[in-house]
Amino acid sequence: MALWDRLKESASTMQTQLMAKKNELTSGAFRDASMAMCALVAAADGTVDASERQRVTQLIATNEVLQNFDAADLQRRFEANLDKLAADFALGKVGVMQEIAKAKKKPAEARAVVQIGIVIGGADGDFDKTEQAIVREACYTLDLPPHEFDL
Repeated sequence: MALWDRLKESASTMQTQLMAKKNELTSGAFRDASMAMCALVAAADGTVDASERQRVTQLIATNEVLQNFDAADLQRRFEANLDKLAADFALGKVGVMQEIAKAKKKPAEARAVVQIGIVIGGADGDFDKTEQAIVREACYTLDLPPHEFDL
């Protein structure tokens, strides 16, 4: 199977798994961590272009799990995390990882945050090495084994 097909299949599988847990994923910690993860993946290469912002905006608008939350609030949180990363990526990354760590207490939420990172990373059809490394680092922050997510 080609890498592109595996990526599409993996993102689809992750989305299915997220949907199965939709009713469990309603806490503020999950909300904050998922928007931090989106910002971190979008900024993984050091820049955030309009298409990356659009992918996250589309995810916020269409993802049934994220519809547990107010879309405008999610967008504000995503943008605030992006602002931290844009101002000083290294320092901003520390703060964003702290937001991601909020989901550590509940394993289902922690896994869902990683899955959202994979869905965002693969949304453009190219879950590149930089994005994979960022999601892998988030796995360590959440005390999850990266190999569980093929990272």
